[in-house]
Amino acid sequence: MRVALFVTCVNDTLYPGTGRAVVTLLERLGVQVDFPAAQTCCGQPQFNTGYRHETEPLVRRYAAAFEKHDYVITPSGSCAAMVRDNYPRIGAKARAEGRGAELAAAAASAVPKTYELTEFLVDVLGVTDVGAYFPHTVTYHPTCHGLRMLGLGRRPLALLSQVTGLELRELTGAEECCGFGGTFAVKNAAVSAAMGADKAGHIEETGASAVCTVDNSCLLHIGGTLARRDSPVRPVHIAEILAATEDSPYRMGNR
Repeated sequence: MRVALFVTCVNDTLYPGTGRAVVTLLERLGVQVDFPAAQTCCGQPQFNTGYRHETEPLVRRYAAAFEKHDYVITPSGSCAAMVRDNYPRIGAKARAEGRGAELAAAAASAVPKTYELTEFLVDVLGVTDVGAYFPHTVTYHPTCHGLRMLGLGRRPLALLSQVTGLELRELTGAEECCGFGGTFAVKNAAVSAAMGADKAGHIEETGASAVCTVDNSCLLHIGGTLARRDSPVRPVHIAEILAATEDSPYRMGNR
């Protein structure tokens, strides 16, 4: 099986270790991973800020970059949701405006092959035990796009529950937004910071040494909030937990 990795802008720029973790994990499971160099942004920042027409070239580019692959795997619930939920809307609006069906066709080619990492592991590969080793206490924050738009449900928890050495701690108010929301954090900084503080407080109450999610964008916000509180809790993407083994353990605090 050959798949393509869509690493996303946030990971490429700030958290390249997450992309490497996805490759390590998938190759350990017998999956061949390609990285099409033509990939760029999925267009989520532009679309969420109201620039729909400026997003359209990115829809075309995404579809073209991954045209030859059966699966596109991304370690980002928000970017997967952008493709799966918003690309069809963008295509449909272009067609309704009399600009043809080309964008709708591009969206239709991209949507069914795009999977968030934990979806792919559980739904396509059919695995929950990926041979991971992570001897730490962990709490899990279900990010908004993964929870509400993708409907990831318990897939991430099923994977974490099978990690050797990992003790999962329940998070109070887990389904409440962390306050990041992409451009929301910029436009509504005070509200975003208050929501982040609430989330950080609940995370610290668990006594866990790490908090994980399926989105580094949310971890960027949560981790920054925790750091400003001098909290010992470390943000870790779920891919990095699942990629860790006894022979190649994850080093806590290396972010």
